[in-house]
Parts: sequence; structure tokens; C-alpha cells
Amino acid sequence: MWDWDYARAILPKLLEAIPVAALAAAAGFAVAALLGLPLALAKRSGRRWISLPVTAAAEFVRSTPLLVQLFVLVFVLPQTFGISLPPLWAGVLGLGIHYSTYLSEVYRSGIEAVPKGQWEAAVSLNFGRWRRWTGIVLPQSVPPTIPVMGNYLITMFKETPLLSAITVVELLMTAKIEGSASFRYVEAFTGVGVLFLALSYPSSLLVRMLEKRLRRRERRTTIQ
Repeated sequence: MWDWDYARAILPKLLEAIPVAALAAAAGFAVAALLGLPLALAKRSGRRWISLPVTAAAEFVRSTPLLVQLFVLVFVLPQTFGISLPPLWAGVLGLGIHYSTYLSEVYRSGIEAVPKGQWEAAVSLNFGRWRRWTGIVLPQSVPPTIPVMGNYLITMFKETPLLSAITVVELLMTAKIEGSASFRYVEAFTGVGVLFLALSYPSSLLVRMLEKRLRRRERRTTIQ
């Protein structure tokens, strides 16, 4: 039977775990965003000795479970290379590396969406490679990808319960602790689900609003 008194009693403890999940998602997204762009550029490289290994590594990371990658960071690295990371930062690194492979494709699609005439104009103006990318290509390719990147940020937030497998005390781990202490798991796990819904759904609506605003801006720019 559902116990409302118990659900209200454990709610503050669940709320206390939200900052940990939010920190893991935000820091992991920052790592993914920073790694994703170099990955996209490397995969687009005309030098096959660069593009092929990077593409193969990205496909391997994207095609293997995130949970396995987290275990590798926490258990394999210390035994094999002597590198020991705190569970939270191992989780951040795991999320960042895993989702950088997805964001690299987002960056790639944005770069390829830049009109060919813009590339030709940069060449005709004798712009160097650095100025071509920083002054023309990236300013046009990154903004349209922001809504997609926002969706990935929300997805990463919903993936943070996986960090409980490496002893990070986030929402799911807190629910497990509370449930094991009272043997009442229904209220604890239901509370976790409700909190994720309460945080993720409004965020997805904000991303949709941002996407619509960017589309309207693009249409006005096209008309002008």
C-alpha cells in the first residue's frame, strides 16, 4: 500500500540528491561539447590516417554500453594504469566521452549545413584556415545545433541514475538507500520518477521554444 506520510518524509532527502545529478549532467555535457568539436573536425579531415582511427574509436564508444565504460573508468583504470578517479568525476568523464561521439555528429551536420558559397567566399577573400573556421563556418554552424544539444543535455540528465552503479549518491542511489532502510521501495522509486519528470519535461519544452525561435529567426534572415 502507498504511504503518503513516508513519501513526504523521504522527499527532502531525494531533493538533496538533485544537485549531484545536475552537476554530473552539466559537467558531463561540458566535457562532451568540448570533445565533440575536435572529433567532428578530425572525422572530416582529408587525411585518412586521422579520420579513420578517430571514426573507428567514436563508433566503438557509441556502440558500447555507457555502463560498461563507467566500470572501465572506475575499476579497470586503477588496476591497469594506476589512475584512480573519484566516482563522481569518473561518471562525469564517462558521460562526457560517451556523448561527445553523439555531439560530434551534431557538429558535423551543422558544419555541412553551411552554404557552399560561404566556403567559396572565404577562399576568395584569402582567409586563412583559422579565420575561415572561427570567423565564418563555426558562427554559422553552431547556433542551429543548440536545440539538438539541449535535447542531449536532457538525455544525459536522465542517464545519471547509471552513476549509482559506481557508488555515486545521486537520486537513484538515494532511493535505494531509503528503500533498503525501510523496505518500502514503491514510494522511493516513484518519487525518483516524478522528480525526473518534473525536471526533464519543462526543460524539453524550453528546448522546443528555443528551436522554434531559431527557426523564425532563420526565416526572417532568409527573407531579408
